[in-house]
Amino acid sequence: MKSCAYAGLFALAVLVGCSGDKAGKRPVPLPEPIGNQPSEREPIRPQRAKNEKVQELDLNRDYKPDVWTYTVEGKGPDGQPRDLKVRKEIDFNGDGRIDITQYFDEREEKAREVMDQDFDGKVDSILLFEKGVNVRTERDVDGNGRTDVWLYYEKGKLARKERDTNGDGKVDNWEYWENGQVDRIGDDLDSDGNVDRWTKNPNSQ
Repeated sequence: MKSCAYAGLFALAVLVGCSGDKAGKRPVPLPEPIGNQPSEREPIRPQRAKNEKVQELDLNRDYKPDVWTYTVEGKGPDGQPRDLKVRKEIDFNGDGRIDITQYFDEREEKAREVMDQDFDGKVDSILLFEKGVNVRTERDVDGNGRTDVWLYYEKGKLARKERDTNGDGKVDNWEYWENGQVDRIGDDLDSDGNVDRWTKNPNSQ
């Protein structure tokens, strides 16, 4: 069971105790987390489509490819035929295996980036982009195929972090960030989806 004192790197002032009023619930309506059901984990390297062309590059000059760029036939902004970039795969550490795969939209702007951070060939971190800017990151920390950490960004800065700390597929911890630091933390102590305790960072403005 969670304790009333929040363990962190700085001293926090508890605004509402464990027996606090639950009328406040969550401060603002939040969308349901995406991908919170157990499933087969996505492979870091998808199967190549028949219409895709690939260009291999050896950036570290070890005589082995470490970047693969995939294109398909399409049309440019002028309507003329051209090859459009749809995906890029990167072997970041030179071990011969893909670590990062980037997906591009019809404007060839990065729309999605997936990472294999534990080197098992499966995706465990997903970055989602709008107009080339990261707006949300999802992480599967325990590797069970279910997202348990969500990070939301506003204007390129971290605004909110959500966690499923007990593995039940529901968010039970919320961090709100302002000016590059945690402003307040909310905890759901009884797994009903509502904040039971707010903890304020006394150093935030």
